[in-house]
Amino acid sequence: MPGRNIGLGIVGSGRIGTLRARLATGHSAVGSISVSDLDPANAAKLASLVGGRSHGSDNLAVIDDPDVTAVIVSTSEGEHLAPMLAAIERGKPVLVEKPIALTVREADRVLEALAKFGGNVRVGYSRRYKERYQIAKEQVIKGRVGRLTGGAARVFNSRSQALAMMARNPHATPVVDALTYYVDLMNWLFEGRKIVEIYARGQTGVLKAAGHDVPDVSYAVLTYDDGAVVNLGVGYALPEKYPALGHAARVEVLGIGGVMILDDDHTDQIMYSETGVPHVYLPDHNVNMVFLQSGTPGDWALGEFWGPIANETRAWLDHLATGRPCTLATPEDARATLEATLAIEHSMRIGSAVTLPLRAG
Repeated sequence: MPGRNIGLGIVGSGRIGTLRARLATGHSAVGSISVSDLDPANAAKLASLVGGRSHGSDNLAVIDDPDVTAVIVSTSEGEHLAPMLAAIERGKPVLVEKPIALTVREADRVLEALAKFGGNVRVGYSRRYKERYQIAKEQVIKGRVGRLTGGAARVFNSRSQALAMMARNPHATPVVDALTYYVDLMNWLFEGRKIVEIYARGQTGVLKAAGHDVPDVSYAVLTYDDGAVVNLGVGYALPEKYPALGHAARVEVLGIGGVMILDDDHTDQIMYSETGVPHVYLPDHNVNMVFLQSGTPGDWALGEFWGPIANETRAWLDHLATGRPCTLATPEDARATLEATLAIEHSMRIGSAVTLPLRAG
């Protein structure tokens, strides 16, 4: 690998921005890190932690910094677009957290900017970098389950994380913010096909009672252009002390030559602690019983971070440093996933099937 030729800019110094910055400091191709955040204190804290340079709350200053050659956009979901466009216009590769945007029109603006200026943008759908799903993709590529005809996935999490997520951004619903991972995962496994119809149903309850008119549980049937069908479900309002520290999931893929059943609930890794275990995303939320390894980004162990975010971050940096291919989602992938999640929510609202493509908006 070449010397430390990547100057990394981190736009958004919250939990995931901080985690990616810490991972990047250990990569042999990263020579410097610059950071910003809407809260200048967060930027200063992260800069001190990783030995980087703080630009306070000025995101554009990070992207304009001549030492910055690549940018990670880890702002809240509704603030991805402006820093992405700025980096694209300046010819700097981007890794942006999912979703790429919150509307199809905003996603199209990213694609239009790439068509005009060129560039390299990848989107952090980190389920792709959980080892079991990389291995599953290999089986599909090798044809070991034959032509795919259907699949299913569902993800559980607690109401504590749902409420915190929507307090940060009311548009980041459980479907748009969480089920989106499994829409992307299925689109990746069913690569080469397009979703043409979505039929979804949801039921409200505790989240609506808390002031958010979104379903506690949602289920959707996705039909692809070759007739393959996939069922997706999300339950993001389980009791606040539910043992998952993030996603508790199950994924199934069926083909004419076989089936894969991928248990990602982590119910085989249970710990009970009198002192409690902190939640990955909720600093004041401890649970006594936990499913170990259910934290969505991964886990710290013996001074190292293990899991999907670590694998994904290193793969992206390797890609930039050496040209090595990576399986991070492209902007086109991310737009298709966003369109599907918005169609799921629209189908629930109108009570009938929705055909794709959606009208941009």
